[in-house]
Amino acid sequence: MTSAIRQIPLDTTIHHHAHDFHQIVIGLRGEAQFEIEGLGGSISAFSGCIVPANHLHSFAGTRDNHQLVLDMPRTAFAMTGHQGDLVRLFDAPRFFALDSALRHYLEFLRQELRLLARDGHVPPLHQERLAGTLLGALHARLASEPATSGRRLDLAALDRFIDRHLGDPLRVADLAAEACLSEAHFRERFRQRTGLSPWQYVTRRRLESARHWIQQSRLPLSEIAELTGFTSLSALSRAHRQAFGQPPSQLRRDRRGRLSQRPALADDNA
Repeated sequence: MTSAIRQIPLDTTIHHHAHDFHQIVIGLRGEAQFEIEGLGGSISAFSGCIVPANHLHSFAGTRDNHQLVLDMPRTAFAMTGHQGDLVRLFDAPRFFALDSALRHYLEFLRQELRLLARDGHVPPLHQERLAGTLLGALHARLASEPATSGRRLDLAALDRFIDRHLGDPLRVADLAAEACLSEAHFRERFRQRTGLSPWQYVTRRRLESARHWIQQSRLPLSEIAELTGFTSLSALSRAHRQAFGQPPSQLRRDRRGRLSQRPALADDNA
């Protein structure tokens, strides 16, 4: 599979899926909402998001919207050979805004696609080159966010904030605001402090809460998924299987089996 560049509107109905290639979505007009493995945000003109391969995400456009979508397989020309370090751009989901230079390149890219499309076909290799230039420019900007120093993050306070909003579509911007940091500084400080990206950390908190409800309550699994911020039962099942090697339904069956095997307590009056 080669890289593919599309310019499309997103359906206003919410969709959920995952795919085995990386994806970059950049707003051209209107607005769209994304939630990627539990962290959400919106994109509008000249802003976008990064969706790593195999990450479950939900999305929906708002009214009249138009997006530029780059589908990039792991073996894409732009991420192989001496350009292999560009794959680090897809280490974790993130939202970004285009600066002035990238806005000009985006307009050039669109004009180039329109020009080539007049012949009814855009050569795949040329799409790879256009996508690779954009990928390299994004990587240079996002990878160069400055390291920060200062007081340590108050993880206990962040944990309380996450737990209070566990069922909400949390954004990195929400966590950064709670920590009184810019989003860029928060991302860097958080990874230094925990070794995890914010979305990985939030997903772990959600899974811990879900396991508690699965083992200690009789709530339906679909309700537990909603309470703990997963977009669907399938999203919870997929995350639980990846983290613990079994679906939540198996954890509940195992828990019930252990309870049924406990010996009856002796009667105090016997």
